Amino acid sequence: MEKQQESILILHNIRSVSNVGAMFRTADAAGIDKIYLTGYTPTPLDRFGRKRGDLAKSALGAEGFVAWEQKKNVFPLITKLKKEKYLIIGIEQDKKSIDYKKVKLNSKNVFIVGTEVTGIPKNILKLCDIIAEIPMCGKKESLNVSVALGIALFRMCNL
Repeated sequence: MEKQQESILILHNIRSVSNVGAMFRTADAAGIDKIYLTGYTPTPLDRFGRKRGDLAKSALGAEGFVAWEQKKNVFPLITKLKKEKYLIIGIEQDKKSIDYKKVKLNSKNVFIVGTEVTGIPKNILKLCDIIAEIPMCGKKESLNVSVALGIALFRMCNL
């Protein structure tokens, strides 16, 4: 399948190693060019530079195919990407959000997901050009972050 956009993913303060691994796998399937792991999000390598078996178990090798970089502070990264003309899209529930099915991508896009419990912090949402929300029909208010990412990427990227 031919890609029409350049796409970057920012995983901000994701605590669950298995969620991070699953998101690497989804990113590979969706054609994401690079993942930035920010805040306390675990990386595919432990602090000694060894491959993390727990992450690799859910990533199934995708951590070796998708370029990634760790950045402790997300704010300079978002500022840099905005200057490079990326469209910044937060995947989050918010009063300023729009239905994720209505998002129109640019040629350069950044997708951001946040912590499993509280989502993307408000000070990061303020930097987003678009906040995309997946409508919920059931009693629960949200989806697992890796599931939400998969749904959003495959719909917004027209895969």
